[in-house]
Amino acid sequence: MLTEFPIIHTNIWDAVWAIPVLLVIVLVAHWVFKVPESWLSTVATVFALVLSIFISHRGNLSAGIFMGFFYSGATIGTVYSLKQSYLALRNKE
Repeated sequence: MLTEFPIIHTNIWDAVWAIPVLLVIVLVAHWVFKVPESWLSTVATVFALVLSIFISHRGNLSAGIFMGFFYSGATIGTVYSLKQSYLALRNKE
């Protein structure tokens, strides 16, 4: 039976670079390549998994997959939050 919580190590990539890099990738995919808004979460998930597995958590597949989904969720949450804030501000004026 598990009695201790697992130790999760993060690095500078996790804290500072992963989400902004993915945010730029998703926005470029939407604006430049005209990816429909319904596909943005798929784009974010694919690129987040690639970045996490091959760059951020190289050598640890389970950590790469686990953190890739977190990167994706944070990126899409940021995109939709900024969109709703912009729309609310625009409608307020």
